[in-house]
Amino acid sequence: MTAFICFLATLSLSFKPSCPYSQKVIHYLETSGHKVEYINIAENTEERKTLVKTGGKPQVPCLFIDGKPLYESSDIIAWLEKHPTK
Repeated sequence: MTAFICFLATLSLSFKPSCPYSQKVIHYLETSGHKVEYINIAENTEERKTLVKTGGKPQVPCLFIDGKPLYESSDIIAWLEKHPTK
């Protein structure tokens, strides 16, 4: 018998609509069923400041996992693949 363990964490994605790497992660999220809060830092300067303060740099995409930053679209997608939420 195979058991599936679902990982429950608070996930939020800081992104810019014009960033192709952000779009890559967003596309994955939309097709995978993960539940994530989207934070558009291009429209919200306070959220951009929070990204820099918390993550140390203004780079997007940035997935916050229970408040801890993960950068790089390929790393984000790899983490999401290993931690299903369904």
